[in-house]
Amino acid sequence: MEVRSTPAEAEAHARLDEVDGVVTVTFTRDDKLNAVDQEMLDTLARGIELLADDDGVRVLVITGEGRYFTSGVDISVMQGTLGEGTDGVVRGSNIRRQYRRQACHDLYDMLETIEKPVIIAAQGPCYGLGIELAGSCDFRLASDTATFRLPEIANLAVLPGSGGISRLTRLIGPHWTKWLAMAGESMDAAQALQIGLVHAVYPSAEFPERVSAFARKLAALPREAVGLAKLAIDTAASVDRRTARDVDRLAQSLLFTSAEHREKVEAFMARSKPAST
Repeated sequence: MEVRSTPAEAEAHARLDEVDGVVTVTFTRDDKLNAVDQEMLDTLARGIELLADDDGVRVLVITGEGRYFTSGVDISVMQGTLGEGTDGVVRGSNIRRQYRRQACHDLYDMLETIEKPVIIAAQGPCYGLGIELAGSCDFRLASDTATFRLPEIANLAVLPGSGGISRLTRLIGPHWTKWLAMAGESMDAAQALQIGLVHAVYPSAEFPERVSAFARKLAALPREAVGLAKLAIDTAASVDRRTARDVDRLAQSLLFTSAEHREKVEAFMARSKPAST
């Protein structure tokens, strides 16, 4: 088993490690219910960079330790005058530019563009920014003790604008997005599974092992096929059916000529070959 440590392991609020091609970012700020601060975002950014740039990294897992996966963003990171330029004037263009960075839009967009699997594993309550982060991941796993809530309107009089509207609506539809984002209602893991917010719910005692097993399974799959599947699926969700089928054919034409495909076919034929007498 290959274990590669990184400097981020020494940080107080988050940990980054890699084992057998699976890089894991773990929120460790239990004293603040894993409220996400800049240090945690920086560690997450390093994990995303590893996923994007290192061919030995096959999967990213984002999880937490302690009572919560996250209680949401640490309000202190929102301090300052949003939109104020170098001349002291607040402008809408500055607000939009700064908001992309401060609200993690660029970070979450990058998660969607990397042609490798990303898993969010909520071991406990997942609020606010946690749901928004989940919406940009490919797979969402939850402990049976996890709950989900978007408190932004009630607590801050703003929208969950880092994907809590746009991505969530595409995942679960306007019906349930209004329940979470407008009404601020919460739901348990069983209901989240029922409406399609999460893919699977595991017992809390088994959660780390089940998440690890799923990540290792993904890491062992043919990388080009997995990457092109992610690209084709995300494209199909936003284009017409004819274009989606064209993308399928383009992706498939690349895979049929790949070494991984040839190896799989040869292995199948070898298994199917009758034993000589």
